[in-house]
Amino acid sequence: MTNWFHFCLCKYDFVTVATKDCIPQLVPHVCTQAKKYPSTPLWTPGAKAEKVTSVNDNLFKEPMRKRRRSDRDQRFRAFPSMEQSALKEYEKLESRTRRVLSNTYQKLIQSVFLDDSIPNGVKYLINRLLTLIEKPLLDPIYIGLFGSTGAGKSSLINAIIQQAMFLPVSGESICTSCIVQVSSGCCEQYEAKIHLLSDQEWKEELKNLTKLLHGTEEPGREEADVWDRGDAVEEAIWKLQMIYGNGAERKNYEELLRAKPKGKIPTSRIITLKAEEAGELSVKLDPYIRTKRRDWDEESAETQIWPLIKHVEVTLPKSELIPEGVVLVDIPGTGDFNTKRDEMWKKTIDKCSVIWVISDIERVSGGRAHEDLLNESIKACQRGFCRDVALVVTKTDKLHLLEYLRERKMGNQAIQSQREAVLERNEMIKLQRNRILKEKLKRKLPADSKLLEASDLVYTVSAQEYWQQALLTEEETEIPKLRAYIRKRLLDKKRRMVTKYVTEAFGLLLLTDSFNCTENLPNEYLHMSGLRRSVEEKIQLLEEAIDQCFAHLARPLQEGVRNARTSYRRALGACLARSRGNQGFHQTLKAVCLKNGIYASRTRTRIDLNEAITQPIYDQIDPVFGGIFRAGTPSSSALMPHIDAFKHSLQEKMTEIGIRNGWKLDSCKKSFLIQEISAILGGLEAYILRKKRRIYESLTASVQNDLKPCYEEAAQITGKKACERMKDVIRRGVDRQVAEGMFERAQERMQHQFQQLKNGITEKVKGSIATMLTLASSQGDALYKELADVKSEYKEMEKLHRSLREVAENAVLRRGMQDFLLRMSPSKAGPPKT
Repeated sequence: MTNWFHFCLCKYDFVTVATKDCIPQLVPHVCTQAKKYPSTPLWTPGAKAEKVTSVNDNLFKEPMRKRRRSDRDQRFRAFPSMEQSALKEYEKLESRTRRVLSNTYQKLIQSVFLDDSIPNGVKYLINRLLTLIEKPLLDPIYIGLFGSTGAGKSSLINAIIQQAMFLPVSGESICTSCIVQVSSGCCEQYEAKIHLLSDQEWKEELKNLTKLLHGTEEPGREEADVWDRGDAVEEAIWKLQMIYGNGAERKNYEELLRAKPKGKIPTSRIITLKAEEAGELSVKLDPYIRTKRRDWDEESAETQIWPLIKHVEVTLPKSELIPEGVVLVDIPGTGDFNTKRDEMWKKTIDKCSVIWVISDIERVSGGRAHEDLLNESIKACQRGFCRDVALVVTKTDKLHLLEYLRERKMGNQAIQSQREAVLERNEMIKLQRNRILKEKLKRKLPADSKLLEASDLVYTVSAQEYWQQALLTEEETEIPKLRAYIRKRLLDKKRRMVTKYVTEAFGLLLLTDSFNCTENLPNEYLHMSGLRRSVEEKIQLLEEAIDQCFAHLARPLQEGVRNARTSYRRALGACLARSRGNQGFHQTLKAVCLKNGIYASRTRTRIDLNEAITQPIYDQIDPVFGGIFRAGTPSSSALMPHIDAFKHSLQEKMTEIGIRNGWKLDSCKKSFLIQEISAILGGLEAYILRKKRRIYESLTASVQNDLKPCYEEAAQITGKKACERMKDVIRRGVDRQVAEGMFERAQERMQHQFQQLKNGITEKVKGSIATMLTLASSQGDALYKELADVKSEYKEMEKLHRSLREVAENAVLRRGMQDFLLRMSPSKAGPPKT
């Protein structure tokens, strides 16, 4: 038996089944190894066989466990009836497709089980079938709520999920202190998982904390001079005292390694909490995710480990308001001093497909913190998966009526009540902020970006009024509007995913069924050799198109480097200067140096020297960079349209060759090739998006690497005038590196990253299409007449593929009916209860 099939035995148990002909057959059954290693390739050269266990019950039906109908229905409770109908149709399509794929997979496994030599084509087929069968139902949609302390992120999540005090809300200086993810699932209980830093991650932070504390002591300075401590030192002392007790700040790194923490730390580094009711879980969770004030006397086992908390995942049971597949993420606005937490902060922002910038009504009109949040969110569109950014203005019920009336322009309609004033002010805020946000986005994004066409870039919400409705109706608080937005995003994604899934499955079944066809074999080699030559030519054209696409960045990149060389001293000075002098700042600056130019605190504005001095380059390249990675209308500067054009040209060539060479009897093969090309090139988008972040951050990463020696030198400085001496070391180090070509090296690194992306795209395209063509032309190896007949599965899959159009038409009709009913229904007006 081949090594490949030995691996199949490792991945699957086999069950002996008595058939109607009384001939025993072996049917694969997913074993624990498959669940543990789901991403392992189906065949591995040299794989060793493991012990095979037999199972006599629960006959294998699908590699993935099927949901009960009641479970599936529960997932749609958050949707109105019309949307539920559409989702159920898509779910039914997907479920039936998985069943057809599973049946086909079983038949193929059975037909080749006793063969000593299994062709690569069949291995490819089985691997593709298994990949599709085990494909997740839907990748989660992450919606990031990104805002400063006290902006109202937790209150907004509480209102959206209909749980008034579920997450801690700001009261004085109390707020959520870490990244919190909230989603709904099919579980019966409320559940929270609190993820802690690993032992190694905490040791790394401990080393930096002790360096920060003991490296900033200056001779002659009294310990009582608490007023001169920087925020970085205050937080370092606080963390150490929470973990190890009072006096921990005076111990060195080795002493603290030997010290025993006050709180109990689980070896798994995960704390799991469960409760039957939301309030019960909220009470249990509260101590872990609240920011603790230093003067707070209350202390518990939970509060003693908060510095170790990395992030928290909360799962709600079968929410009627938040559909399964959506994750709301409460993201603090500034990052964290700990390297791993700060890295996770950035990655969390980047994996969000939607970012809501949260700002309360009193801070939205200005302030550096608000602008920093907007800038970071727009960067997420450039480097991450984000496709939608909106500003959510909170606490919009707040309004001092007399002041508003005095400042209000004359000539407008008279205001009769507080409610009318609030609604008028909110509408004005929407118009103003929408215009400002669009102008900011236009400077950073391509002119034809879909985000610039969005009608709702600003929402004005009030969580308090959502509960009380003293001034505003539920609809006027705009909480239902945000829920409707969430549902629409999920429904659109489900529709796209199922359409792609069914189409891919249909292509595989087309080929599998064609394997049993023996007609038209003599000319097969001529057909495929011509197609291979054409593919090689098209790939060469694709490479040239990618080069032309990336070439658009050369000029703005060069201009950005020139601008950075002339402005870096000014940018660096703005970061290092402090209006109140150096009191306490020398400790914060030391923290910046210990982290290679970056300092993030839970309470203060983020400092990033590397980003500050490279910003002129980003200002030049941002619109072009965004244009390269956008999807949409074809243009010479956009990457994905070039790949789509390559796909269409290949598909047209296959159709042309098929007509010229008389593929009438082999239309299944032609259809398979066309469908499989779509699947192969469709998978490139995820690969490109993963690479995009590394390319975008290559400028700051290069600069940070060049400046690392000067940061390390500055971090060692202690004694009198330490702050000024650190600043001098940083300035001299930056001057020296700029003179030696620091910005030019950053430019070369970004260009090298683009070249690597091009090479990766072409290698993947060449390899995948070569395998596909080999499979499609391998009809002469005399095995296919022995494969199981899958004609019934093919016919079922053909019906499912045809029904995609019917489901889409039904969805359009439902939307039209819904719009009609909304237009005809009376508007919800009238003053709320007083």
